[in-house]
Formats: sequence, C-alpha cells, structure tokens
Amino acid sequence: MGRHNKKTDSHIRRNSVIALTGLVPIGLITAANTAGAAPKVPFLSTSSSSEVADVAQEATDTAPEAAEAVTPVAETAAESAPAVEAAPAAPALAPVQATPPLPTSIAQGALGIPAVNVAAYQNAERILAVEQPGCGMYWTLIAGIGRVESTHAYDGKTDDKGNMLNPVLGPVLDGSLGGNAVIRDTDGGKLDGNTTYDRAVGPTQFLPETWNRYAGDGNGDGVADPQNVFDSALTTGKYLCDGGLNVKDPIQAAQAVHRYNNSAAYVANVLAWSAGYSSGIIPAAADLPRIH
Repeated sequence: MGRHNKKTDSHIRRNSVIALTGLVPIGLITAANTAGAAPKVPFLSTSSSSEVADVAQEATDTAPEAAEAVTPVAETAAESAPAVEAAPAAPALAPVQATPPLPTSIAQGALGIPAVNVAAYQNAERILAVEQPGCGMYWTLIAGIGRVESTHAYDGKTDDKGNMLNPVLGPVLDGSLGGNAVIRDTDGGKLDGNTTYDRAVGPTQFLPETWNRYAGDGNGDGVADPQNVFDSALTTGKYLCDGGLNVKDPIQAAQAVHRYNNSAAYVANVLAWSAGYSSGIIPAAADLPRIH
C-alpha cells in the first residue's frame, strides 16, 4: 500500500492538533547540491634509454673518446610517463535560499521552528535537488508537514543529532479511535512496538509499511530511523515527490500533500504554514479549517 491517508493506510494524526493559524500563497524555495568525484590516477610507467659512445679509434692512433652522457633513468621516466590528471575540485554546495528570520521556538512566536528542524528540512531539500531535481522540492513544504503532524518534533525535543528524546507514536490503529481504519501489524512491531496493530511513527507520522517503502537516510549514518528528524524530513520529501510530481506547481504541491493525507482541511493547513514560513506572514486562524 502506497497511499498515506487518514482513512486508509496513510498518515494517522495524533489525538490533539495544536492550534494553527493561515493560508497565503505558497513560497517556492529550491536549492542545488552537486558532488564531484575525483578521477582515478593512472599508474606511472618507466623506461630508460642510453646511447653508447662511438667506438674509439684504434688506440695507437688516438686516445679513446668520452662516451656520450647517458640520460638518467629518473628523467626518462618523467618524460615517458603519462601526465597525472588533477582531480577537479568539487563544487561548493549551493545554500538554501534564505527565508524571513523565524523565531527559534514555537513558544517564541507562531512561526517558530527549532534550529534542528530547520537544518533537517533544508538538508532534505538539498538532497532531493540532486536525487530528484524535477520534483522542485522546497524545505518549507516539508516544514508545513512537520508543523501539522508534530509541531516540529514537539518543538525540537531532540538531541544534537536530531534523534527524538521520546518517540513520536500515533494511536494504535485497532478501530477504537473514530475516523481511523483498522490496520493490522505490518512490521512485526519493529518500528511502532506493536505486533498486533500498526501505528504511525516519527515526527512526520508514517505508517511502518509506508516508511519502509520510502525510508531515507538524511543524516548519512547508514540507518533510516523514523524517530530522527533528518531521516523523517528526507522521507517526507521523497513521499511528496513520488509519481513524478513537480511541487513548484502549486496545484501539484496540493496534490502531493493530499496524497500524504486524504483531507482537504489537512492540505489547507500544510500549505498555509508552508507559505507562512516562506513569507514570514503568520497564517490567520480563520483561514485554517479544523482537521478531523
């Protein structure tokens, strides 16, 4: 199952949703990231040559002539060896386009994003600019998901590597919560700790089956962990990009978010916060419909 929606096998919202505030035009932020690889250096080959001096005339007529100077082996090797190509310098990583200054905590202002979350969202943008350039992913769209799903990992409750101090786990999908489907265990409880039913995991709330399909290693430690904000941000971006969507197009951006959660109210909230982070304008509460 690849759909990530509220009524079937997609993102399951937490029981309480933090008050949200407005919809403004979507800001589009893009960045590029490239890496150069150094060419292999060919092995050096050596060869030497020397010319023998002319044979001396008869000893009785003239004295022996000095042999011509022999070219040193080191010099001949240097002349015959192929030139070593210099490795091209890797281009510098393009910085993510700046957005208006934001508070470092939601407690300091409605548009606050903890620094570790900003780093994770922008890192995901840079990676996807290389891996899926046609998607046009911008970090504020991922930030909109992070704001609505977990208020940016409970306002940045992570260690300095982006690991959650306490795991983010959605409700158990056993049918006891109205509006949510019954979803039997798909991962043996490995990600969500439940071997009978599934539950959404991580600050961007993925079902285990969906996580395992799109999981990305955002911090490069060799592990894709849904409870790490760098990994969850990259996985969110990959999911939004799926299907060849170009989120620079506002319509396609809305389609991507709708697939993430099959709710028009959810889409309106995510896009409003994304636009707010791009423009610095706090969304108006009246423009944010309640997410059921």
